[in-house]
Amino acid sequence: MTQLITKAIVPAAGLGTRLLPATKSQPKEMLPVGRKPILQHVVEELQAAALRQILIITGRRKRVIEDHFDADPQLVAALKQAGNEAMLADLDYIEGRSRFFYTRQSTPKGLGHAVSLGADFVDSDDCVVALGDSLIAAQEPASLLRAMMKAHRQLKAAAIVAVEKVPLEEAFRYGIVSINGAEPPPGEPVVMTDIVEKPPWGTAPTTLAVAARYVFSPAIFEALDRTLPDKRGEIQLTDAIRLLIHKGEPVYAWLLPPGQRRYDVGNFESYFRAFIDFALADERYGYLVRKYIKAKAYEL
Repeated sequence: MTQLITKAIVPAAGLGTRLLPATKSQPKEMLPVGRKPILQHVVEELQAAALRQILIITGRRKRVIEDHFDADPQLVAALKQAGNEAMLADLDYIEGRSRFFYTRQSTPKGLGHAVSLGADFVDSDDCVVALGDSLIAAQEPASLLRAMMKAHRQLKAAAIVAVEKVPLEEAFRYGIVSINGAEPPPGEPVVMTDIVEKPPWGTAPTTLAVAARYVFSPAIFEALDRTLPDKRGEIQLTDAIRLLIHKGEPVYAWLLPPGQRRYDVGNFESYFRAFIDFALADERYGYLVRKYIKAKAYEL
């Protein structure tokens, strides 16, 4: 029987300069979206997918991430004494469901370099990579990774990469995937024939953009070791995936099905959209937000 995947790498070392001044003194991954920091949404998705060992790749001035995911017995005891069950439930993410590990990417050398720092942590196991500044919105966010991991084991894949459709005029902002066939069926693995990082405007071969969730075999780390830095001196994860494809390894794309959406919280426009949508979907306060927005709309 194929071994279950239990390890995840979460790159969270980016500088967040496009979100200044909000990120001057705190990591962008810790900005709130609804009632939770961005990174907590990601971690809870991983936990719900039964990923019990989580390595977070941090950077300078990001110690607050470790503090947020550290146990706080005094706070838990105080909440129990006060009988505050709702707040206790909000702290489930630190109550023994996962073990957290940390390493630091001291200088920004690219996403591929950040992932490569997890080689010893992963050892010879398969793993998940989930970007710490990208959210999956769905009725059950973890269903995406659960399905991808199941397919990865069944296919004995080197990689399965989640993708989403983007407007053609925006394709130059993303890693873009080529596949066998014109239109991939949502929620199924499709053989990937190529991948390119941020193609020049107007040259994108498709509109299938990498959607920040990956499942890898250990082969990715050998590919990263062989990946040369780009013109900015960064090692790109897309270039390592491309090496796997050219080597003949089984690499697949996985189109997000209807009802699943990826939010890339990389600038204020996308951050505001994510905050509003997650606030509207909040089971505790969403109805109040909807009430406020409906009233506010009359003033616009």
